[in-house]
Amino acid sequence: MALGIVATLQIKPDQISHFETHFLKLAEVVLKEEPGCRLYALHRSRAAENTYVVLEQYDDEAAFALHGKYEAFKTANVPLKDCLAGPPTVELLDGVEASSISSNKETV
Repeated sequence: MALGIVATLQIKPDQISHFETHFLKLAEVVLKEEPGCRLYALHRSRAAENTYVVLEQYDDEAAFALHGKYEAFKTANVPLKDCLAGPPTVELLDGVEASSISSNKETV
């Protein structure tokens, strides 16, 4: 079953440009180097200038468990370490796929 992640990040106001530039490089690395990653996309809040949301999707729990363990990820992540204004909030989501829908059909 696919696994979705919604990570909300608060970025230090003076680090926004730096964060965006280096996060986009990190996203390229993740999508290239992590075969189980389907989506890794950065979004900026319209309501709060320094709030960003990362939408992620992985093939399964095993693919997510490998996220961030690749050396290329670790290297690309270094420039981002001082950008966060606080710890991220992370929500895990279960993918809804056709096979899960058919197994949950109610009989009428």
